[in-house]
Amino acid sequence: MHWTGRELVIDINEISSPPLISRVRGQITVTPHAVTSVELPLTPDGTHIWRPFAPSSDIKVDLEAKGWQWSGHGYFDANFGTRALEQDFSFWTWGRYPSKAGATCIYDAVRRDGTTLDTAIAFDADGNAQQVDAPPRTRFKRSLWQVKRETRADRGVMPKQVLNMLDAPFYSRSAVQTQLNGEVVTGVHEALDLNRFRSPLIKPMLAVRVPRRRGWET
Repeated sequence: MHWTGRELVIDINEISSPPLISRVRGQITVTPHAVTSVELPLTPDGTHIWRPFAPSSDIKVDLEAKGWQWSGHGYFDANFGTRALEQDFSFWTWGRYPSKAGATCIYDAVRRDGTTLDTAIAFDADGNAQQVDAPPRTRFKRSLWQVKRETRADRGVMPKQVLNMLDAPFYSRSAVQTQLNGEVVTGVHEALDLNRFRSPLIKPMLAVRVPRRRGWET
């Protein structure tokens, strides 16, 4: 990955995981509309931080496979922490929904101590951010692995999945359509069940899906 001063360029040369093992090569270019300085502490003591570097971006994908070239709307963010996620959280959902004004990001979580995080942040085209009121949490259809899912939606509106991206025993990522304060939006949504994640039956699966190379530091 390298930053040109205007674009984030990601060069890929990997081998996909089982059961469909294949070479994945190509380049992804992310061009932010604006880069923000926003940081959202997810816990009161700041052990976990969400950093939305570029909540609104243009993205170009050019992989060495037929049909894997496209361009569209994207984003770039990251999470940082000094403790394991499962130590501080039991469940969270996150959603990033493009809007007419820019993008709205929803971060809702249940912490281990029973407190909750209920946050909606609206970003304009210049990357300016403000915390906004959002409609209530609304549950919708569980994932294929029966992971609980919810996001914000106007009263009487049922969110719905329009594209499945990743389905795991403890995690769901998909494109979801909902309605926020009268505007119908479709964005990326994730649900993470950290009670399932820390299960001794499930956690060893990560060694298969995310292999570690000899000599890597943790």
